[in-house]
Amino acid sequence: MSVSVVICAAGKGARAGFSENKLFAPVGGITVLERTLVALTLPKVTQTIVAYSKEDEEKIFALQKKYGFLPVLGGETRTQSVYNALQAVTGEIVLIHDGARPFVDAATVLGCIESVKKSGSGICALPSTDTVAIANEKGEVQSFPARERCYRIQTPQGFFTQEIRAAYEQAINLGESFTDDSSVFARFVRPPCLCVGARDNIKLTYPEDFFVRADRVGFGVDTHAFGKEQEYIVLCGEKIPAKSGLIAHSDGDVAVHAVMDALLSAAGLRDIGYYFPDTDEKWKGASSIEMLKQVVALIEKEGLRTKSLSVAIQAEIPRLSPYIETMKNHLADVLSLSPTAIGVTAGTNEKLGYVGEGKGITVYAYALLERS
Repeated sequence: MSVSVVICAAGKGARAGFSENKLFAPVGGITVLERTLVALTLPKVTQTIVAYSKEDEEKIFALQKKYGFLPVLGGETRTQSVYNALQAVTGEIVLIHDGARPFVDAATVLGCIESVKKSGSGICALPSTDTVAIANEKGEVQSFPARERCYRIQTPQGFFTQEIRAAYEQAINLGESFTDDSSVFARFVRPPCLCVGARDNIKLTYPEDFFVRADRVGFGVDTHAFGKEQEYIVLCGEKIPAKSGLIAHSDGDVAVHAVMDALLSAAGLRDIGYYFPDTDEKWKGASSIEMLKQVVALIEKEGLRTKSLSVAIQAEIPRLSPYIETMKNHLADVLSLSPTAIGVTAGTNEKLGYVGEGKGITVYAYALLERS
């Protein structure tokens, strides 16, 4: 069955406290609305409609050239905006989604579609983990609904197009206004069916919400001196022939050490000396790659994962260019990244300083993390 998506983007977002529509605020370098559009660009979606306000027309039309959606002028209320958008829907099924929920995932969207096919509607929701109270206008608690029967309603909300369009027609004719689509469906059609939502599918409402999923950047640097009696060094887990090794408590992988500090810094954690002290015999001669795996586990506990990585190695000796791709692959395996998301460069110091004199190696690393 053909599927249309309506994105509600005609609000003002006053509670976010911005001078313009909050959907044009950046989150991790891309606007909220663009993130939402990308998230809903799926093979099963045959039409995308964006309900917009007149004030945002110029920006909406600029985005329309890039993403190819159908812009429809919204109204003064959410109910009016969705009604307007529904007139342009061509799909047999329609999903209605808040533009301020940019972190919806494909599984949630596809689950919503399947719920419509099976049950006639699909309202993404999560069981409430808090006790819910019903209060009067004075703020006095009147009752406590059973928590196990309470749900937090999200979007998308899916319906057969003819049914939800007819329901909105009645709402408009009666002059009634609703905060979401399931309420309209329940009022004029029948009780809607819930489907599984997602914890990350949050609605960006207040200023602090816009920093929940922002990318995190970390910087790390490390230096080790030559002088260990061995005929190789280790960089990014790769053994590379050399006249001597790098002096260190572990295997001396100065590149991985810089990467570890960059990851820990981005996650707001302590440095590698805290987690892997050189006074602990446990780490004597230890594989830095194995240590990196533990750092990955630490940042995952913080709900983060590596998005991209840049490693710059300053070394006069040995020659590193033949090993760059292998080094990238080692890091990619540990970080669960495509090698294309990792940059490893090697340069000399033009015979200047301790690096130029061949006395040691310094490595700089930048890590970009995102919420997992």
